Amino acid sequence: MLAGAPAAVRAAADASVIVSHHARADFALTADPGAAAWKSVEGVVAEKDRFGKVVPHHRTEVRSRWTDKNIYFLFIAPYDELYVKPNPTTTAETDKLWDWDVAEAFIGTDFKDIKKYKEFQVSPQSEWVDLAIDRGKDPPSHDVSWNSGYEVKARVDRDKHVWYGEMRIPLQSIDVKAPKNGVETRINLYRCQGPPADRKYINWQTVNNETFHTPEAFGRLRLDN
Repeated sequence: MLAGAPAAVRAAADASVIVSHHARADFALTADPGAAAWKSVEGVVAEKDRFGKVVPHHRTEVRSRWTDKNIYFLFIAPYDELYVKPNPTTTAETDKLWDWDVAEAFIGTDFKDIKKYKEFQVSPQSEWVDLAIDRGKDPPSHDVSWNSGYEVKARVDRDKHVWYGEMRIPLQSIDVKAPKNGVETRINLYRCQGPPADRKYINWQTVNNETFHTPEAFGRLRLDN
């Protein structure tokens, strides 16, 4: 890391860091990278499978912003073929949403007990699910009854073969009690994409495992103002 350099520069030199850029006020979810809140924000790229091989045509950009109350993520997700759930609902969470096309953020704030973290998902149809994870238990606990109070919005551009997913997550729900410049959490970012016969699994930090639930591979998210 480059000591004394601005956070964005340091993160650029550290491929395991995504910088979340401060916004003075909360903003409406648009799922639009050209919206005022997003157009000048630099993100990170997720384009490799679980074992580090590039997945063609699925180079995913993820951007992040934060306010005093919330953290936001925007996924820009190219696809070859959508695989979405029939009869979607956006008024209640969809258990096992990960069986369909989703973008995901796994976030943990406990640097000592890294097997505890929260999972957030958004689909191209604005479906959602959030879970409290404890991989230290036997068997592991994936608590779908946990509720963060987060919100999502998605949009599909079928002409460009890109879908966009946006999340607004209350910082309190991930145990960030005093958000300020330099605060870090543990994080990884993922996509599950396409029909079962041609299913693609894309990660930001390569897990080198069959499961995304590999907290040892998480990178870091850093708040920057």
